[in-house]
Amino acid sequence: MSCNRIDHPHSRREFLGRAGAGFGAVALSALTGEKLLASTGAPNPAAAKIPHQLGRAKNVIWLFMEGGPSHLDLFDPKPELNKLHGQQLPDSFEVPVLPMGETTAPLMKSNRTFKQHGESGLWVSDWFPHQAKVADELCVIRSCVSDGINHAGGVCQMNTGSVFGGRPSLGSWISYGLGTENRSLPGFVVIKDSNSMVVNGARAWGSGFIPAVHQGVLFEQGNEPIKFLNNPKDTTSRRQESKLSFLEQVNQRHYQNREDNTDLEARIRSYELAFRMQAEAPEAIDLDSEPKHIKELYGLEDKETETYGRQCLMARRLIERGVRFIQLYHGAGSKWDSHTKMEQNHGRLTNNVDKPIAGLIQDLKQRGLLDETLVIWGGEFGRTPMSEKGDGRDHNPTGFTMWMAGGGVKGGQTIGSTDELGLYAVEDKMHVHDIHATVMGLLGLDHTEVVYMHKGRPERVDLNEGHVNPRLVTGV
Repeated sequence: MSCNRIDHPHSRREFLGRAGAGFGAVALSALTGEKLLASTGAPNPAAAKIPHQLGRAKNVIWLFMEGGPSHLDLFDPKPELNKLHGQQLPDSFEVPVLPMGETTAPLMKSNRTFKQHGESGLWVSDWFPHQAKVADELCVIRSCVSDGINHAGGVCQMNTGSVFGGRPSLGSWISYGLGTENRSLPGFVVIKDSNSMVVNGARAWGSGFIPAVHQGVLFEQGNEPIKFLNNPKDTTSRRQESKLSFLEQVNQRHYQNREDNTDLEARIRSYELAFRMQAEAPEAIDLDSEPKHIKELYGLEDKETETYGRQCLMARRLIERGVRFIQLYHGAGSKWDSHTKMEQNHGRLTNNVDKPIAGLIQDLKQRGLLDETLVIWGGEFGRTPMSEKGDGRDHNPTGFTMWMAGGGVKGGQTIGSTDELGLYAVEDKMHVHDIHATVMGLLGLDHTEVVYMHKGRPERVDLNEGHVNPRLVTGV
């Protein structure tokens, strides 16, 4: 049987030694309105677990720009690159291993105008004028590093820590470690901006070898994020409840002696969750109830920003209701991948997301939610300083930018740096493993202790290689 250091099976001696104090928990459960799991007598796998230390962040909203946004044109200005425009990469640089083989292409300058913003003087390009207004809330990390040189490996590692599929995603690890605060909504929600599928599909938010109940739940974009939420016509709530009650009895009978089958357990719980969602989810996803000034803040009145604005506003409503981890994909299907026509592609995409992202930061702050909500922005990698096909940039996993805001992170600071051309991270490198470890630290979880025993091996989110960045977590 799988076990872990957060929630492990006890011996009979341990059970008897602790049982006397257990009746208090039963009383507390009744007072808080939480029903004890019937039938199997097993603990609720989605129940909250105690953090290893006090973390200010309680929730995460990850703004995932799929395809690889260009740090050189957004947050990491390189005057030297502009000076060397059209020339070859200097001999002093080690030639990187890139998927398209464009290592001998000439350097390409950035056409963007960079200015310092806020009291902190954070550098932001003119492609993000709205985010520039909240610069003092952003902690920009210019020294991110990944091992994924293509989209499949990059997206996989940014989500799971590995370039190979099959491991649990960060959202699943966090759901596993902290549980959910609202049993009527999923603890881990994924929303994408179009009908296109994210690279690697559902594996990007899968639970791998940890219990399947912790995998992400996909909400669709548009006016009906949750399909089949309402009862069929002529089916009353009482009839639906009776039907599900009978189904639960059959499922629990089938579940006996199959307790190790987490997929089966997750399927049973999905029916229970779906029934509870019928009562709470319609209100949670009802954006029409928001006042006009809030809709304008997120850009819902503009067709260019409406789609991602709806995603960001829904994320705020969901974290208000206890959803632990939310991933908002923009550019699903690698739309940020700008091998050609960099100006047109990035110009359109940045316009789609800039106002909604800034609106999310402002809205969280004015509601007092930013301190407890960690917002993360970034893609699976960045872009190269060398050109590709004359007007684009190739993938660059050796040095790129992400930012974090809220959740106890000190805003208005820049961490790490790339070289003078923006090709390699050279100072205070943060590998994906370090990013994952730091996110868990901000949530109050010691990543070295959130361990799941899989086939006799202790497994962690960071593959035993991550380190918490003290400049991000200090002071939490």
